Amino acid sequence: MAGVMDNPMERTAASAAVPFYTPTGNEVALFEHAYRNRLPLLLKGPTGCGKTRFVSHMAARLGRSIHTVSCHDDLTAADLTGRYLLKGGDTVWVDGPLTRAVREGAICYLDEVVEARKDVTVVLHPLTDDRRLLPLERTGELLDAPPEFMLVVSYNPGYQNILKSLKPSTRQRFVAIEFGFPLPDIETAIVTQESGLPRERVAPLVRLGNALRDLKGQDLEEGVSTRLLVYCATLIHSGMKSEEAILAAMIEPLTDDVEVKKALLRVVELTLG
Repeated sequence: MAGVMDNPMERTAASAAVPFYTPTGNEVALFEHAYRNRLPLLLKGPTGCGKTRFVSHMAARLGRSIHTVSCHDDLTAADLTGRYLLKGGDTVWVDGPLTRAVREGAICYLDEVVEARKDVTVVLHPLTDDRRLLPLERTGELLDAPPEFMLVVSYNPGYQNILKSLKPSTRQRFVAIEFGFPLPDIETAIVTQESGLPRERVAPLVRLGNALRDLKGQDLEEGVSTRLLVYCATLIHSGMKSEEAILAAMIEPLTDDVEVKKALLRVVELTLG
């Protein structure tokens, strides 16, 4: 609860430098159109493919502050909207991140929204249609979202199951963008920019990453993310041996199974020689 209500890293100032992001399609234009037309946005894609970076990039690009919430099993509607707390012997109302975003005309980003409890999506519904309202039952307020407010949510379809999925009635309230991993040339440029490792040394890592991704659904639940490629290249750039960096950043995070690790290391050997 405290992490949601009081996290000092939750809000990104609009005046901050625009975070690095390389478009892979028309996502920038689509986000801008959704923002101007006051439409909520749903981002779908695998872990570590750039969804959160994209939202931060767009918030800075549009000059808006952003309130980011990492959703989890214990996240409730009250965590988002606010609650009464004791302060100095008095009971005072404290806005949650969603309420603050509405009041300020900011962007509210709910990362992995399917992880939150079901009552969270009920709170979002009035904000995701033409009403653009946020009812605060405990204070009796009915907040009218200003034109600058935008709601963005994301999730990883690969982790969906019967218990954790967005209902069609919720999904169809959003404009949606599907994210995937970038094409090799683009991903190489991204990893080079983020890690500082020369492009000619990054290219083999990207090739390896794609080889490991081909195993998703066989021995692996998830493939190597762009984030992990950046981590690996960063370790190498800092002086770590390539084989040690690959093990730490591209093998160990994927599985705990000893036999699967051996198989993945065999892929490394065959791909890089």
